[in-house]
Amino acid sequence: MLLLAVDTSTQAGSLAVLRDDRVLGVVSSWVEETYSSRMFRHLEFLLGELSLELKQFELFAVAAGPGSFTGLRVGLTAVKGWAEVYQKPIAAVSGLEAVAAQAHAKESLLVPVIDARRGQIYAGVYRRGTQGLERSGDECVMAAEEFLTHLAREQGAGELAFVTPTPEVLTGPLAASRLHGKSVEQVSTVLAPIIGRLGLALARKGELVDALHLDANYIRRSDAELLWKGR
Repeated sequence: MLLLAVDTSTQAGSLAVLRDDRVLGVVSSWVEETYSSRMFRHLEFLLGELSLELKQFELFAVAAGPGSFTGLRVGLTAVKGWAEVYQKPIAAVSGLEAVAAQAHAKESLLVPVIDARRGQIYAGVYRRGTQGLERSGDECVMAAEEFLTHLAREQGAGELAFVTPTPEVLTGPLAASRLHGKSVEQVSTVLAPIIGRLGLALARKGELVDALHLDANYIRRSDAELLWKGR
């Protein structure tokens, strides 16, 4: 199966082309410019390098959140458009699951963390199961200190490992929490290849959506919504 994976959820966005589990090409960059504004330049380059056209893809995999409101909106809108035009299915993947899926830690409980900026983090709890990673509870956005307090209360002294592309957001808060000493594994910020493989797994299980039913998991409300409610 030939698939295109798209991640616009973070500043270090990425695109990847996979044939089944094999990654054929990846494009990513980390600059101040938001990824949603440079995604199409990267797409043109990647398709040109691989001599492919959008109509050839059998599946589109996309990071459906959590993440930047604008970034997610642009990425999901693009994937919706391609899926509708070419009548192809979509695999909607959590960016936090893509972080957790990179872990080499031996612990069965994984806690993926992504910098949400504004002094907050996106976080979730995943457990290794017979069918792969299984999410435990809802993904959330909050201050790192608040999340660690909640996690310590829920999980106690059980074995767990933190997994994150940005370990600096945990360093201070973790040292001051009841969970100090827990493993923190740094993984890649380039999520598209992992999103592609997770999307392929969803396709094999028949857990896909169409353009009409694809939705974002923003978690944090947009600035516009917050400002409107503030009035």
